[in-house]
Formats: sequence, structure tokens, C-alpha cells
Amino acid sequence: MNGQTAISGSLALDKVPSVITIPASGPVRTRKLRVAAYARVSSNSEGQLHSFAAQNAYYTELITGNPEWEFVDVYADEGITGTSAEKRDDFQRLLKDCRRGRIDKVLTKSTARFARNTSESLIAVRELRDLEVGVCFEEQGIDTAQMSGELLTAIFSMIAQKESEAISENIRWTYQKKMKKGSFITCKAPFGYRLVKGELEIIEAEAQIIRLIFQRYLNGNSMEDIAKEITRYGIPTRDKTPYWQTTSIQYVLHNEKYAGDSLAQKTYTTRTLPHRKKRNQGEYDQYFVPGSHPAIVDREVFDRAQALLKQKGAVIHPKSGVTYPWTGTVVCGACGSIFKRKKCRESAYWTCRLHDKTPDKCQITQIPESEFEHAFLRLYYKLRRHGMPVLSQLLTDLQTAQNGKLLWSLDVVELNKQIADIVRQERLLAELKQQGLVDPDIYITRSNTLAEQLRTAKLEKERFLESEEDQTIQQTQVLLEILETGPEFLEAFDEELFSELVAKIIVENNECLRFRLINGLELTEPIERTVR
Repeated sequence: MNGQTAISGSLALDKVPSVITIPASGPVRTRKLRVAAYARVSSNSEGQLHSFAAQNAYYTELITGNPEWEFVDVYADEGITGTSAEKRDDFQRLLKDCRRGRIDKVLTKSTARFARNTSESLIAVRELRDLEVGVCFEEQGIDTAQMSGELLTAIFSMIAQKESEAISENIRWTYQKKMKKGSFITCKAPFGYRLVKGELEIIEAEAQIIRLIFQRYLNGNSMEDIAKEITRYGIPTRDKTPYWQTTSIQYVLHNEKYAGDSLAQKTYTTRTLPHRKKRNQGEYDQYFVPGSHPAIVDREVFDRAQALLKQKGAVIHPKSGVTYPWTGTVVCGACGSIFKRKKCRESAYWTCRLHDKTPDKCQITQIPESEFEHAFLRLYYKLRRHGMPVLSQLLTDLQTAQNGKLLWSLDVVELNKQIADIVRQERLLAELKQQGLVDPDIYITRSNTLAEQLRTAKLEKERFLESEEDQTIQQTQVLLEILETGPEFLEAFDEELFSELVAKIIVENNECLRFRLINGLELTEPIERTVR
């Protein structure tokens, strides 16, 4: 009996337990999914503008028609290339609103509409995924919230980038051919000329200024004095800047075009994205065309100026001078003066400018430079060991208050309705024109009016959100990220880490420093003086 009992117990232990898998139901949402859309067309042609209006209207109706979605906005860039995200204002506005926690999902037509630059596309997608914002590309059926989304985005963005690079290469090849033939002069006329059908024509009023610059320089005037004189005349530069600088005068004196010649490919555009313009230091061939257009100054005058430039070595040198992490950062709490650095034998000190000039007017004495370093090391240790939970709670409280305030804002709700209504009107107008049911003049007038109304409504919404935005949230988030990725302990002063964390140091008195962090939080550290 006992043996049978023992065997039965052993079998019970060997039996595999029955496990029931409960499938994941996904995150439980207590509110609607906040959805936005991004649209872009890369030219201002009539066909593209119709596509632009259609995209706006389509996404507005799609989002507002879904009862589980809350319409945020349609972010749209018109007549702007997709090769650089920096040039797209609404794309940057979209990213900013995602960082503020206002968007859960972004809809867009295709990867090519989102970006034609693989690097920028993936950076944006990764950042949005970190913010728990999914991007849906309709044409490719990609949702970056899924595991394979990023890989597919890279593939399609690469295809679009290759297309853009091919177009750029064709344009580059065309320019190269024109340069070799001597038929390419410039894309932008310098001051004193206008570009008419590819030919440079003299603007006599501006040409007189050019001749005056050469005359003054050959008479011995400095470039700085010439710049001040031209500025007094109230004549703007080529780029419409109201004042002339030394570099402006140097550019004129060196420019061969004022003698009637052309040197092509002085600069070049990089082949990789994003495209950047660089000065040609021998990387590519240059093409010199003498007598390519009318001259503003005589050849003899131009040559004399070049000889004088060479003789004087007229090169603008950058300002020399060493900067320190404390430069412009340390402020006297007694009189408000900025501290300056002084060297005494082998030791460096920082002193209040007023105290240094008149000791009786400010009682804050000089502080050894090393004491600032030691005080920061103590501050960093306290923040890294004890400050992060406090900052995390502060960030949570600020975000909760901000989101609650914006969620129930009647101003934002009303502006969203206005924007959606204007977009619907734009689409209807575009459809009527396509069917020939509206007069072209009426279409242009009404289209311009709607575009202005849309721009005004979006600007008003942005101004409201900006006015309601608490920069402390973003700055506190940055502060936490720096501390989380920073070292546990600093053995020596880290200048880069200091500049990332600290906005200002206020010397309250001869015994105390007050560190103001980038989010406005202020913490004090004692001064442990070794020299009085």
C-alpha cells in the first residue's frame, strides 16, 4: 500500500502542467487616438497644387471620419524639395508637436512624400518610434509601429533618394557641359549686375558703388572704412542686407566679374545628401572665360587692386582668443557684473569686474578657477545619485498639467474645425476647376483667399500652442537624458558636460555659488576658498 502510494506520488510530480496562453490585447486606451497627416508637393505647378489640395482634403476627411480618431492637423509643405528636412517648415512643426506629446499616429502618402533622404527619414522615424508615434505610409502599406516598418522605410527611402540623386546628377552634367563651352556665366548676378536671359547686364546705379570701392581701396582706405562709408549711403548689399561688412568689400575686390571675366565652378555642391555647397580647393576643374560680359572697372584698375591685395595679404583672420567654460557664465549676485579671468603667477582666478575696478563698490572677492570645477563635481555627484527621481517626478507633473490644459482647450478645438473646413473648400474648388465649372480668374482669387485663411489659422494655432508651451518640460527632459547617459562619477572636470547642464553660475556671496541648470532649477554649493 505504501509502495503504491509512493509510485502514484512520483507520477504526479512528473506530469507536465497545463498552461493556458492569454493573448495580448494591446494597450488599453482611455482616449481617442490622436492622428495627424503629412503632405508635400515639390513644385508650384498647377497639377501639383491640385494634388496638394487633394491630399489636404483627403486626410482631413479620413481622420475626422474615424470615430476612434481625434483630428490633430494636416502638416503640409508646398513647393518645397524633400531632400532636406530643414527646409520644410511644416515637417519641423510636425516633429515639434510629436515631441510635445500631442500626436499618436502620422499618416502620409508614401516614403517619397515623407523624405527623399534616407538618413533624415530614418532619423525622424526612429525618433517618432521612441516617442511612441507610428508613421503609416499608405502606398507601401508600411506602419513603423510594427517591427519590420523601419527596414521597409529604409528600402523605399533609398529608392526615392536614388531618384533624387539621379536628377541632381543630370543637372550637374548639364552645367558641366555649359561651363566647358563657355556658355555658363553664373546662376546669380553679383552686385552691380542683373541676369537677363543668361547674360549679365550692368546696373549703373550699383556699378558706381563698385567703382567707388576700387577707387577708395587704391587710395589707401581700409576695407572696414570703405564698408562704413557705403553703409552710410543707405544702399543694401546684393543679398539686401542694409549694412556692408569687411567681407563684403573683400568679395567685391576679389571678384573677376567686375573686370568682365568669368571663373566658373569656384564652388561645388556635394554629391551626398543633404547637399552642401563648398569652395572648390582643386577637387574639380575650373573654367576661365575672359571678356564674357561688360566690365564695370577697367582692367588696369582691377589688376592694380589685385596686386595691392597680394601685397597687403588682405585676408580676414578669425579673432584669436581662448574661451573658457566660465566665460560669460559667472555673474556677481551682489552687483550683477560678469566675472572675468585673471592670471596670477601660475594660478587662474575669476573676479567681479566692478570689484576689480573699484573694490569698495562690490565686496565679492576673486575666486580660484579650480573652485568652480570642484563645486561642479560635487553638484554633478548629487544630481546623479539623488536628483534624477526628483527631476522625473517634476517632468511627470509638468506634462500632466500641460496635456490636461491643451486637451480641453476650446481654442484648439475651434481652430482645428476652421482648418478642416478650409481644406474641404480647397478640395471642392480644385474639383470644380478640373471639371471646368469655375472661371479661372475666380479660381485663382478664391484659391489665394483660402490659402491665406489656412495659413492664418495654422499660425494662430501655432502661436496659441507656443504661448501655452512650458519650455521647462523640454529642458527638464533634456536634463534627465544627459544625466541618464552620463557617467556615474566624474573623476575630473568635464567642460562639455558642464555646458550641457548649467546655464549660469551666480556668486551669491564670498561663501556660496548658485548653479542655475538649463531648466531653471537652482542649486547652491559652498565655496571652499584656499586663497583670500
